[in-house]
Amino acid sequence: MRHVWKTLRMLLIVCICFISLVPFYILLVLSLNSPSRNFYEGNMFVPDFSLANYREGWEKASIGRAMINSGWITIIALLIIVVFGAMAGYAIGRYRNKFNLIGYYIMIGCMMIPAIIITVPLYSLMIKLHAINTLWGMGCVCAVSALPQAIFIFTGFVRQLPVEIEEAAIIDGCSKWKCFWKIVFPLLKPSISAVIILNGFGIWNNYAQAVFFLQDPKMHNVPLALSVYFQQFAGAHWNLMAATAVIAIIPVLVVFLIFQKNLMSGLTDGAVKG
Repeated sequence: MRHVWKTLRMLLIVCICFISLVPFYILLVLSLNSPSRNFYEGNMFVPDFSLANYREGWEKASIGRAMINSGWITIIALLIIVVFGAMAGYAIGRYRNKFNLIGYYIMIGCMMIPAIIITVPLYSLMIKLHAINTLWGMGCVCAVSALPQAIFIFTGFVRQLPVEIEEAAIIDGCSKWKCFWKIVFPLLKPSISAVIILNGFGIWNNYAQAVFFLQDPKMHNVPLALSVYFQQFAGAHWNLMAATAVIAIIPVLVVFLIFQKNLMSGLTDGAVKG
């Protein structure tokens, strides 16, 4: 009986994976079909293997420049999230005084507030800082929105680390600041990977805030550039839309494959003990 249930469970997992991959396969087939071919003509499961859509989409959508912009925004935001999130998580996890706990609970409460709600006051602040249509400004906006979740993950992970390691380093003459960067921070690698994956995708695909803060076409990120391209050039040309979407997905997929091994360990290690 146990063997039957195990087989049924495996079949269910295979079915779920197959259903999840179908949209991506259709997207790939559409992107590889020739521009003149209708999706329902011939064998819809076998594409023409034409790269014309990719070439045209790359040129008209300015997707290369948009990917560079998204890359800089993501790097700036992740650096802020990892550095300041790790330091805040360490302080809260190691020094559980009232001040730190109040700040921690405020951060947890901020996770329940959608970022789009604070767009109007944030836009006014960005104007005063001359950060509109700047990559660093957009990176800071994305970082601030993601910091509460990162602090939550880092705090839980720091509480799992044995404090004896730090005490031994301090006895050997290591300062607390140096102890954090030389000993604790390298041990946060699984949680850093989890934070990068969880927030990196959202930052790369950020559209709701980019449409307000990146109005200059030269500063558009990938979602904004694709949106403008679909409206102005692609229209109902599904092949072109699919090709540009595939191009935009590739960097995200590569990053996920690099960090996915540490994703679950980074989430579960910090969730055992609060």
